Amino acid sequence: MKIRSAEFEISAFRKSQFPKPDVPEIVFMGRSNVGKSSLLNMLTGAKKLAHTSQTPGKTQSINFYRVNEKVRFVDLPGYGFARASVPARKKWAALIESYLAEDRPVAVALLLMDARHPLQKNDAQLLEWLIRYQVPLQIVLTKVDKLNRAERDRMLREFPSALEEHYYRNPLLFISSVNKEGKIDLLKRLDVYLMEFEERC
Repeated sequence: MKIRSAEFEISAFRKSQFPKPDVPEIVFMGRSNVGKSSLLNMLTGAKKLAHTSQTPGKTQSINFYRVNEKVRFVDLPGYGFARASVPARKKWAALIESYLAEDRPVAVALLLMDARHPLQKNDAQLLEWLIRYQVPLQIVLTKVDKLNRAERDRMLREFPSALEEHYYRNPLLFISSVNKEGKIDLLKRLDVYLMEFEERC
């Protein structure tokens, strides 16, 4: 997938604000501060397309971006930020669920996880939900540039086994938004998911 253009469409705070489901959607999801906005900016080459914040959990809307005029990137609010209020967490969860429950043209959901940490409970729960409802799914491990050799070897050894316990057996992708490691592999993989989506339709 070669990204030639990317533009912000809308920040949706409720289902009625979702754009018309007229193109395949690639969904970015993960815990707060996992690097979704940085990844979006890195993939599109637009440094300020998605707003990055030093305050985890700040994004409270679903952000839609039009890519190449024929694909949409969908940035779901980050979850699992402990310092957010209970009402705020419930509101974010309801918004995410309202999107996932809609009949949206999802080509693939990219579930981002921080490569520095073992599989988190919230990630595992969402992973099982997505698999149960047969949502096309690709796990992307972020911030791999922050791992030394021993840490990376341990992650490569332990993470796949942990994911297999939750019935995820697809290959993992590794990404660094800092040095762009894994960018080409991810874009190639997105092409595969988009082709598979067209075949399903």
